[in-house]
Amino acid sequence: MNALESNRYTSAWREFGRGIPRPSAVLVISAHWYVNVTAVTAMAQPRTIHDFFGFPAELLATNYPAPGSPQLATEVAELSKPVHVGLDLDSWGLDHGAWSVLVHVLPEADVPVVQLSINARRTFYEHFELGIRLAPLRERGVLILGSGNVVHNLRAIDWAAPGIGFDWAHRFNESIKSVVTENPERILDAPSHADFATAVPTPDHFIPLLYLAGLAYATGHPLRPLIDGYAMGSLSMASYTLDAAGLVWDTREGAAATVPDPRILPAEDSNI
Repeated sequence: MNALESNRYTSAWREFGRGIPRPSAVLVISAHWYVNVTAVTAMAQPRTIHDFFGFPAELLATNYPAPGSPQLATEVAELSKPVHVGLDLDSWGLDHGAWSVLVHVLPEADVPVVQLSINARRTFYEHFELGIRLAPLRERGVLILGSGNVVHNLRAIDWAAPGIGFDWAHRFNESIKSVVTENPERILDAPSHADFATAVPTPDHFIPLLYLAGLAYATGHPLRPLIDGYAMGSLSMASYTLDAAGLVWDTREGAAATVPDPRILPAEDSNI
């Protein structure tokens, strides 16, 4: 629903989009393309996928007509070797993990977008390492976007607590924040956290952050918070950037502080 709503999260994502140099393309690692292979969309015009049900017709009608980039898809496959990355010519497209964020970051949909699948058979270390391999893309202006949630437990949702995080959600979220903002490689220790099994009952929404931690490790720069907060007790809305100027929002409604970062690179990364 954030695709349609105007709130402090979407405001932060829009400020991020306005504050970065225009990307040459976008590579998205979305929690919603979680399959048993590693693949990248390689079609010239990816379709907008509505991979959900039970939501308003307006959301089902949302279209994000960004072009694809077969050239970028091929480059992703080359950089990933010896990991095999298949070129998807007609199967997938842009799922809501991609477009629900991009409608705010790049609302004109005029920048090429490709998606990289999350291979369910690979370990956390292998995902982290693949993030390191993809780091050279940033040197030519590719924005790499990880879309998921640090804490994502749908079975524990409390609809009566729209802006609240349970104690265990706070503990795990704060632990991950201290890791990725200081020593990104320590994210690989996350499964040993006492609240990991509750905060991450399935790995799909957590894995995109492993890619951004790999990028941060490759550059030697830690991630920085863009915005933090919680939803319905069991979801973390934390977002991070790498080498980006913009707004750092705290957990209070509407609270923000402008924090310039002099280390602007041709591309920036965010985990949503």
